[in-house]
Amino acid sequence: MSKTQYNDLYLAIGGERRSGGARNSIEIVNPGTEETLGAVPAATKDDLEDALGIAAEAWAGWKSLPAGERGAILVRTAALIRERAEEIALLATLESGKTLAESKIETAMAANTFQWFGEEARRIYGRSIQAHGAGHRMYVRKEPVGPVAAFSPWNFPIANPARKLAPALVAGCTIILKPAEETPASALAVYRCLEDAGAPKGVASIVFGDPELISSVLINSDAIRKISFTGSIPVGRRLGALAAQGGKLSTMELGGHAPVIIAADADMEKAVSLTAASKYRNAGQVCVSPTRFYVERPVYERFVDAFSNYAKGLEVGEGANPESQMGPLIAERRRRAVSEIVADAIESGAEVTAGGSALDRPGYFYRPTVLVNAPHKARVMREEPFGPVAAINPADSLEEAVREANALPYGLAAYGFTQSARNALFLEENLEAGMVGVNTTRISVPESPFGGVKDSGHGSEEGIEGLEAYLTTKFISSTI
Repeated sequence: MSKTQYNDLYLAIGGERRSGGARNSIEIVNPGTEETLGAVPAATKDDLEDALGIAAEAWAGWKSLPAGERGAILVRTAALIRERAEEIALLATLESGKTLAESKIETAMAANTFQWFGEEARRIYGRSIQAHGAGHRMYVRKEPVGPVAAFSPWNFPIANPARKLAPALVAGCTIILKPAEETPASALAVYRCLEDAGAPKGVASIVFGDPELISSVLINSDAIRKISFTGSIPVGRRLGALAAQGGKLSTMELGGHAPVIIAADADMEKAVSLTAASKYRNAGQVCVSPTRFYVERPVYERFVDAFSNYAKGLEVGEGANPESQMGPLIAERRRRAVSEIVADAIESGAEVTAGGSALDRPGYFYRPTVLVNAPHKARVMREEPFGPVAAINPADSLEEAVREANALPYGLAAYGFTQSARNALFLEENLEAGMVGVNTTRISVPESPFGGVKDSGHGSEEGIEGLEAYLTTKFISSTI
């Protein structure tokens, strides 16, 4: 892929591609090489006001389109994403650093999301209520909430935009999406598939730029009826407060610090292979990444040894290299943050059994790291590292492990491994998280709700719950 092709970056507003002029631009860097890929234009206030006006105007026609026709556009979008999968995956690898194999899986995830929501269009149901007398009708309608402002992060630059666009559009909402400035080409590639599938101009706009300007202009606008945000807890709280001031609905998928409980009777080979692969996927930059491990003492040393050996054996390198098994962190700021959290753990008394340092080469690489016996006061036990760091501690019982797992204010994902039906039921019922995986780390498919509890947010993306999030309920009582 040539640099010229990558440099085709723009704002997509009402079907118009905007760039240049008096707009500032934001440099895009390949995190695996530190080379500049290009620059994306930053939206001005006028751009945002135009996008708002277009979204409000387009909503009337879009919501009136039969749901089946909206769904057909999404199904065609899925087909185009699959057709262009190689190109889209390479874009994501260049700008996010993740391995090409991971980007290809993510591209398939995005296509499946559009496909599922497109097919779900025919199942936006209301209901009829028995009349209270002759000539009386009572029924419930589901209607689109209205124009949406959505914000997606850089860690899944293909799948996250799909999660925002697909349910909003199939529900009959229009949407203004602000993807991450670090990974603009991936989001625009998904948008082009939607555009080429026949989405009317104005139903979706893509903007980049200053987060403070964009969030304040969009969320404070009377045109916007709902916001959807995926990102950090502090930013989510600020945006949620803005939304609440205007009485706007919101879906918040915020950070986590996923615990993993390994029972003494767990299938050790399965537990290590699944959790280690999931931990180091995308260099640990995954909101549901397993991070805090609580292992029953009889198998603790065995688990630590096997997990550490897995980490040491990973080939770390540029994502486009087919031999790479883990890519870089997204930016130097993230590598510095991971280094600081590991240094704090060591100072607090933790032992490093794998990794523990950055790689001395171009790119923002950090070794797959394992920390053991980190005390609760260590930051890694209380703060999401969002990097390739696993903290493994012993537990004297499953009850103790669950108490430790639930001790933090986060509740996005949690995992447990056991071959006992009784233990599995105990973990399923007592882990405080929006998503729990028992003997699996696969907790995200388009058919299932994706979301957290406690400080990890509210509402769900994907599944029928993700579609409901873009619908309002209208009760109608009518006499003739």
